[in-house]
Amino acid sequence: MLAEIAAIAVTPGPLAARAQALLEPLGRLLHFDAAWISLLDPERRVQAPLVSRGHPDRVRHYMNSTGHVDDIERLGLHQDRVPMRVKDMPVAPSELPAWADYLYPAGFGEGIAVPLTTPDGRYLGMFATTTETSTPSSDAVRDQLAALAPLIAHAVDPMNTLTALADLVTAATAGVVLTHAGNTQPLTGLTEHQLLAPGSAVLHKATACMTSGDQHAAFLATDHARDGLRRYLKATVLACPTLPPGHWRAVILLSPAGDLHGLTHRELRILGQLIAGWTHPRITDHLRLPRHALLAAVENVRTKLGAPTRDAAVIRAADQGLYLPPAPTRR
Repeated sequence: MLAEIAAIAVTPGPLAARAQALLEPLGRLLHFDAAWISLLDPERRVQAPLVSRGHPDRVRHYMNSTGHVDDIERLGLHQDRVPMRVKDMPVAPSELPAWADYLYPAGFGEGIAVPLTTPDGRYLGMFATTTETSTPSSDAVRDQLAALAPLIAHAVDPMNTLTALADLVTAATAGVVLTHAGNTQPLTGLTEHQLLAPGSAVLHKATACMTSGDQHAAFLATDHARDGLRRYLKATVLACPTLPPGHWRAVILLSPAGDLHGLTHRELRILGQLIAGWTHPRITDHLRLPRHALLAAVENVRTKLGAPTRDAAVIRAADQGLYLPPAPTRR
């Protein structure tokens, strides 16, 4: 069974398909009349089932509610790694809405649940089963389920998809995942960076790219090192595929800037302003440049990028991420 579940865990395809496939070998380990595998969306506070089998609609509706998350937290299932049977609950089932108001009335009498936690300590969700009888699973079955829980977690961990997406940027040295609420979460395998801290200009620009419908964007960011020297990093923004539990929006990666074609800091700023749609008068006023100096700078950019026209140079810079976006306007 261990090998079978391990094989399912690395099978390509949607998370829901892997979750569905897991129920067959797990059903040979322990008898159940209903089962589900759920993933937590911490921002909406719901732990919706990735797969659910054998539950009436009323129970499934409750499993998609914040009340269900409250029950899980009250039991400590989001922190403990040990499978919990109804008989092991620290709270009487009659005091827990999930059982008192939904599972018992639906005809279920016992069950077992195990939290799904990754090796780096991330709580993903839960695998749980219920039976119509009131006979609990044996201690041996409980211990076997505890041993299988890390494999189940690996099989349904959506972070695996995001790390594969991040691998497309081979030189990435830091990265985070941006959520729909504007928060960030660490990206497994990559360090965090001050340029990716909440409220940073990089996150502001990445959010703007996603809001405008971009699936991919790249731009430069200035990294002021301790030695006082100005360095550049390239920020790459990749839209997340539609994945349960649904709160992730984009992967943001930092990598070496690469060849800047001799573009100066001022030229990189001007390119960012032109790409943002700024007019020449606005740019000259902002940078305190005479008009002829701005035109000369744009001509230098055209030459350095080997573009036939100034407009083509701006498009090429946008495509290659060779620009510094304007600082976000702060109210």
